[in-house]
Parts: sequence; structure tokens; C-alpha cells
Amino acid sequence: MIKELFLLILSIVMCIVSAGAQVVAPAMSPTATVHQQIGFTNIEVTYSRPSARDRAIFGEKGVVRFGELWRTGANVATKLTVSEDITLVNTSVPKGEYAILSRIESQHWTLLLYLYESRNWQSYTDATPAIEVTAPLVNLPYSTETFTIGIEDIQLDEASLVLRWDQTEARFSVQTEVHQRMMTTIDRAMAGPSRNDYFQAALYLHEAQTDLERALAYIQEVTKHDDALFFQVYREALILADLDQNEEAIKAAKRSKKLSEVAGNTDLARLNKQLIQRLANE
Repeated sequence: MIKELFLLILSIVMCIVSAGAQVVAPAMSPTATVHQQIGFTNIEVTYSRPSARDRAIFGEKGVVRFGELWRTGANVATKLTVSEDITLVNTSVPKGEYAILSRIESQHWTLLLYLYESRNWQSYTDATPAIEVTAPLVNLPYSTETFTIGIEDIQLDEASLVLRWDQTEARFSVQTEVHQRMMTTIDRAMAGPSRNDYFQAALYLHEAQTDLERALAYIQEVTKHDDALFFQVYREALILADLDQNEEAIKAAKRSKKLSEVAGNTDLARLNKQLIQRLANE
């Protein structure tokens, strides 16, 4: 009797649990966020990523028809956030949040940016975009199964916003303001600079290939000291080499190589050796 009662109670509990259960399936177009710093600017794109799944993607019979507005992903509006003013394909984009819709043709891909107000992408279809930019459509020799937005070709102050799906890609140039801000910072720091200020200023000027004579003067304010570090002396060698002062560059590279070996940094020791060999053969 006790056993039968136990089984009855268990059956009732299982029925209650089953009735309250919900089926949770994985998202067909999962959400992704791309975050990248370019110079001093943070750029973030949040979007949903549909996959092809053997469907035609672009064109009259595709998921995305030529000439029609597309949410640039799936589910909700794709969101672009920029922390500072940027230039997108030679067009000024003030810092802020934007919804991105697209219009794709056979030869180009147009991005339409709206001031972000809602996750509902259809709320933007009758509105006037704040910004509209276009990039050529490139046919790729390979296929991308899942729609992808990325930030690539990253330099000191620029990059590419890349949209890719199926055998199609578009690259939108992005520029940020770095140089004027850096020069203001350098000039202010040079009023009472530390060794690190000199090194950071030289590093920037050299990487930007701007005013190498000034970069050399700054780095030598660091390397003139006996306790200069191996990577600082290596930077001096690189700057000297770019100024075609090969003899002095080799001398600095030999010093950096020795310091690298003492510090146990085999990577930089090898780079110095390669630099010395290259300059010796020029």
C-alpha cells in the first residue's frame, strides 16, 4: 500500500513538472558583439548572425534582395557605438549610438545609419538616415557561411569595417583623430618630460613615420643613459635605420642585442641580429 501511494505521488509530481517545463532552443541567429579600439576611439557593433544553411543569400531569390532595406543581420536592429567622432568613408560620424540598415546592389553595399532609438529595426525604415555611405561589393573566391561584421586592417588611426556573407564582402574605411591629439600631448609633456615621456613620444612619431629627426632626438634622451632598456635602444636603432644612418643604427642594434641577451629576451636579440645583418648588406 505504501509503495502504491509513493508511486502515485511521484506520478503527480512528474506531471506537474512536465506541465510547467518550457523548451528552450539555441538561437538560430545568435547575437555577437565586436569591440575594437582604434587610436583613442572605441568602436562596438552588436548584431545577430544568420547562417546561409543552403539558402541563396543575395539577389532576386535570396535572403537579401538587391535594392531592399535589410536589418544588416537578423532579429533586431544592428547597433553601432562610437566613443569619439570618426570618419566613415570620408563622411563625418559624430560620437554616439546608431542603428545600421543596409541596401545592397549587385555592385555596391550601402550602410544607412540612424540615431539609435529602438531595437525594432522596422522603426527606422520610414525615417531619414543621419548618415549614408557606400563601398564596392567584392566577390570572394570562398564562401562565408555565417554573416560576419569585423574590424580589420587596424593602423594607428584607421581601420576597415568589414561586412562579409556568402561570397560577398564590403570594406568601409574608418578614420579616427590621433595625430593632433598626440602632438598636443607630446608638446605638453615635453615641458617637463620624464624618460618614459620621451620614449612614448619617439615611439609614436616613429610608428607614424612623422618627423623622424624629432623622434631620434627624443629617443636619444632615453638611450644616452647607461641604464637604458634593451627595447628602448632597439627603437633608437630602428629610427636611425629609417634615417639612413646605418653605421649608427648598427652600433645601437649591437648594444640592444647585448642588453637583450643579458635580460634573457631571445626574441629581441634575434631581431637585433637580423637588423644588423640587413644594414650591413645595404
